[in-house]
Amino acid sequence: MKNQYKSYQESVEFLESMQEKYPNLFRVQSIGTTYEGREIMLITISNDVSQADTKPALLYTGTIHAREWIGSELASKFVEYIANNHEFDPKLEQNLNSSTIYMVPILNPDGFEHSRKHFSFWRKNRRVNKDGSIGVDLNRNFSIGFKKQKDRSSNIYGGEEPFSEAETKAIKEFVDSHSNITIALDYHSQGNVFFPAHKFKHEAEIDGTDLNTLCANMSSEINKVTGRNYGIHRGKPPATLISGSGREYYYSKGILATVVEVGTKNIPDYMKSMSGLVNENLPALLKAYDEVINYSHLAPKRVDEFTIKSVKEDSAILIWKYELRDDIYFEVYRNKKDKEANTANNRVGTTTNNYFEDVELESSTNYFYTIRAVNKKTKIKSPFAPMVRVRTNLKSDEFFKVIFASKSETGYVAEFTGESNRSHFGNNSLFVGVSQSRGISNAVISFDLSLIPKDAIIKDAKVYIYPINRVSAKIERYGEWNVSIIDKSTFSDITDFKQIENATIIQSVGNAIKSQSLTQGIWNSWEFSSYECKLLESEVKDGKVHFRVDGPKELPYGEDSQMMQFDIGYGKYGGGIHYRPMIDIKYSIPSKKVTVIPSVVQSIDVGGVTQNLRSGFDRRGHKVYGYIEYDLSTLPSPETTVITRAYISLNNLNSYKKNRDIRYYLELVDVEDVTGYNDIQNREKIEYIGYEVSESDLSLKDKHYFMFDTLSKLLVEEAHTKQESMKFVLRATSPIDSVSNRLIKWSDKPKLVIEYIDKKKTSLEPAINLKVSIENSMIKINWDNPKDKDFVGAYVVRNSFHPPAHFMDGVKIYGGSDSYTYDNFGSLDKDKYYSVFIYDDVPNYSKPAVIKYNGK
Repeated sequence: MKNQYKSYQESVEFLESMQEKYPNLFRVQSIGTTYEGREIMLITISNDVSQADTKPALLYTGTIHAREWIGSELASKFVEYIANNHEFDPKLEQNLNSSTIYMVPILNPDGFEHSRKHFSFWRKNRRVNKDGSIGVDLNRNFSIGFKKQKDRSSNIYGGEEPFSEAETKAIKEFVDSHSNITIALDYHSQGNVFFPAHKFKHEAEIDGTDLNTLCANMSSEINKVTGRNYGIHRGKPPATLISGSGREYYYSKGILATVVEVGTKNIPDYMKSMSGLVNENLPALLKAYDEVINYSHLAPKRVDEFTIKSVKEDSAILIWKYELRDDIYFEVYRNKKDKEANTANNRVGTTTNNYFEDVELESSTNYFYTIRAVNKKTKIKSPFAPMVRVRTNLKSDEFFKVIFASKSETGYVAEFTGESNRSHFGNNSLFVGVSQSRGISNAVISFDLSLIPKDAIIKDAKVYIYPINRVSAKIERYGEWNVSIIDKSTFSDITDFKQIENATIIQSVGNAIKSQSLTQGIWNSWEFSSYECKLLESEVKDGKVHFRVDGPKELPYGEDSQMMQFDIGYGKYGGGIHYRPMIDIKYSIPSKKVTVIPSVVQSIDVGGVTQNLRSGFDRRGHKVYGYIEYDLSTLPSPETTVITRAYISLNNLNSYKKNRDIRYYLELVDVEDVTGYNDIQNREKIEYIGYEVSESDLSLKDKHYFMFDTLSKLLVEEAHTKQESMKFVLRATSPIDSVSNRLIKWSDKPKLVIEYIDKKKTSLEPAINLKVSIENSMIKINWDNPKDKDFVGAYVVRNSFHPPAHFMDGVKIYGGSDSYTYDNFGSLDKDKYYSVFIYDDVPNYSKPAVIKYNGK
């Protein structure tokens, strides 16, 4: 198998042959010599390569870890691709004219050759240490976050001091002398995940969206080729971040840098897996190359203060600050998930204004927006503005709850771990799949549904689990992961593997996630179908639901693991309570019904007013109008009443055998006191109610319904709120020819039927006396909650770039009924904003109370 991969010498010879064949496109050079005397080769790629250093550039490094051969192999294939395509691919040609690529296929030549010839899984270089042990982990030998370790035989021993090794010193000197580098990709294996660079502060950085988008756009290109999804995992509290890596050093120089972990094995079967991994990463590399110029000095500046102006149930208005110029326009991007690609496929707007309204959105749905400026002449784009998060408002009849998993009843049970399964609940990760050490392993996730009304009508639901590590899922395209509702009556001990494995499945939820779609660092979700929502309603009646998460149940011969790790929010690997599994439920409740009898029923003609209900034409051909008035004071309080449906029921008491082309309309009108014919003729029409009734309809049936549309329902609510009567005119249309003595008699008690639900319609008052301080080396936020019987809690959000205008617009710090919280991971020396939103049981969220924290 190893012979299918290029050796170090074969790689060098290949690069030199490319330079010889395409001298204007490739330039090969040594940037240093290793401990064992091998040259560290770098190839520069650009049209008119003699001018390469004057253009914005991408840095590619590979095989810094000896056993991770993808870096070397992909680099060779990429060079070959450029050689074969640069003359007829217009986009590639354009980028080669404007930008440069620096590639170091094998940054660890000594270790690579040792891995090839002696020990496949060797990781470090081949330096002889002071104690006689061999090797330094080169990706722990850079300066940012460097930690000196005592155990020199460790696989992650980082050396005596930063840049003590010839390999890291060589790449440092090259990067330091090439300020034109804007993007750096460091290729590793394994994991199918991007690890963007970090500043060792668990807070958003101004270029965080750029890093995530770069990775997401590359992942999108990978998905087009093989259907595989790569995760994006930048690190989250309380994760211990890698110390002394090249990625962080490049980032410290102002370069967008990420590690790319490819595949599920360090040295995969070449024909079965490696060729596919190379093929999927070629277009991803091209995508990254396309972005190089957008992070150079030639690019427009980043959009400032991108934020939310307003949100409705089906729309959102976004605003930002930027000098309006003839040569600049803006591209707005929208996703339903975080860390998604931002390409033409999800560009929802192009504008020259400093605002954008996004329409036709779904109610109570999370959306993620970003924006970049574009130069009309050069087509060079700016970096992205930091991501803005929003959740659209609920429809008038909707509620939602986001419920976190129960700590004591959420964990995993494995086949071979026996009594230890009890300790896996509430204080560990969720391991799901199969391995030689654990056997079959299933997760159990439980939710207390007592906050959902027992008669709730579930409109939408999603289960979310946060994946933190997929390295142990080692087999390509093998198995799938399901979330299933299990019958609680078929097990008695939630920590017993056999009981959970054999529990009756009521229904698997949504679509299974196949192994090639497993990611880490991006929330996985399973969305309920309409049928599954109905099943969830039954669980709501019981007040609790249990889900089983399971993966493959057996391993192919020779394999040792196909195991996925999910966060539980607690324990050694937990990222905090906000990374707990959760269920997001949007629901309504059954409507109540009230029938309103009219307070006024009249007929009005040229002769005056009569106390009955007639409409049509009198003997002289003059119109006769019906007039109906309803007093809404009998309805429940307008503050807690949402009208879901309204209609007027009318009975006709006569009809004509020979039908004429006459139709009868019901109009909502605005009139003062009706004293005569002129008042009705001069009426102000507000809205037609429902559809007209024809004379043939009157002959076929004697009961008719005039249904209120959305606007009409809002007008009913408005009248209800103002305690005003609603007034209607029933009139006939005029046929083409004249008509007279044609009157329809209607029942004198037309009914206004209103269906409604009890729901608070307005938000509570904002928090007051908001303060920020430092206590025990943590940022503390204090406020006063309103004294209101409908108060449920306060939701605290942090944003590093602008005041959070929406409860989703930033990082959630706290949600609950207390009047203080701590930002455990907030950096003391970084400016930021905090907003507190007060919410009720709907939930309606108040206007934000905002305070700025000024870093020390």
